[in-house]
Amino acid sequence: MRKKILLPVDGSQQAKRAGEEAITMADAAGDDIIVLYVIDTGYLYALPQQELSDQISEGLRKEGEKALELFKKDLEVKQCGGTCKNINITTKIKEGKPADVILKTIEEEGVDQVVMGKSGKQGIEKLMLGSTTDRVLRSAGIPVNVVS
Repeated sequence: MRKKILLPVDGSQQAKRAGEEAITMADAAGDDIIVLYVIDTGYLYALPQQELSDQISEGLRKEGEKALELFKKDLEVKQCGGTCKNINITTKIKEGKPADVILKTIEEEGVDQVVMGKSGKQGIEKLMLGSTTDRVLRSAGIPVNVVS
């Protein structure tokens, strides 16, 4: 039976390493991978003009679409020599608070496992678990692999 693996990405190096881990796991079992890019829209509510908020949101969505496509191609080339034959990779872009969106996607998609980076942060914060990862790890109710 195919499993569904959720791979939340944010463009960080840790997310790339999590992607490599997810491909390795999925290829051995022939699982499905859902690559999820979350646009954190929380700060947009503070903007005084709705039109400006909409423009920024649309720009972030286009950037996310481009980032997801490049991420998917990069994974397939590096891990599968161009095409992952045993794996069905789908991409999704959603908006909201990242941890909430990840947890909701787990439920909506019937995800069996999450593979995600420890933190998208830089510098000294790389040593600590990110708040999104921490919340997902504590609340998911399914296995969560955290990749450094």
